[in-house]
Amino acid sequence: MQIGNVVRILVVAMVLVVGALGPVGAADQHHLSAIPFVFIGKADDCGAGTFGSHIVTSAWLGGMGLPDSGGDTALNGVLDTANDPHHGLLLSKNGPSTDCSSAGARITGVQGLSVDATFTLGFDYRNGGHCGAGAPRFNVVAKPATGPNTSHFVGGCANGVQTAAPQDPAQWTRARFTPAQQFPSIPPGSRIVSITLIYDEGTDTASDQDLNGVGLAVVDNIFINGQFIRTGTGVADGASGEAGRGNGDNDD
Repeated sequence: MQIGNVVRILVVAMVLVVGALGPVGAADQHHLSAIPFVFIGKADDCGAGTFGSHIVTSAWLGGMGLPDSGGDTALNGVLDTANDPHHGLLLSKNGPSTDCSSAGARITGVQGLSVDATFTLGFDYRNGGHCGAGAPRFNVVAKPATGPNTSHFVGGCANGVQTAAPQDPAQWTRARFTPAQQFPSIPPGSRIVSITLIYDEGTDTASDQDLNGVGLAVVDNIFINGQFIRTGTGVADGASGEAGRGNGDNDD
């Protein structure tokens, strides 16, 4: 075999290996999705004398969010943006926060995701909706290198680092939750067991942009440590038989 052919073969092999490895951290890339759910508690599920009502909704809806393609919201005569479905995740609780009910989305594909010292979660939210200290937030269960699983309250929305959302900086805000917004902090070296986006603050809970207690939020671009969930499908409202129970995602 000629030397030139050997060199070409080696170059091709190196390209294939590099392509298989991808960018740094690609081995930890997961195919993620956000599946809507609602939790409507039975008697005493959230403590003695509590119960849940059919007042919660979680739904991916077209026209509700930012462009799924990642472009900005200015149409500018660009058909790709004009025709984009603009899916957004509506989270609503149409009643008091004390009601044993919540809306949310289970983040699938995260099991086994590694946690480092900069592990970050987040989302973009539409201005004018609810952004409270408790919701929307992430509930995270992690498996440390040693010992039992640990549970973590990440957020809520108002506790995050807030910047203008790049796709529509005038109407949307980006929230990021670093280890400083994890309660308690997730130990580096842990592996993720589950991540759930939770909305459980109702119409009696105000926030800076929601002085009257609107009881709903619209989120998009759910961010899981470097990966975005920009779209999804599904409607959960309890009445359609999609209410979750016994899932650990209640208000407690």
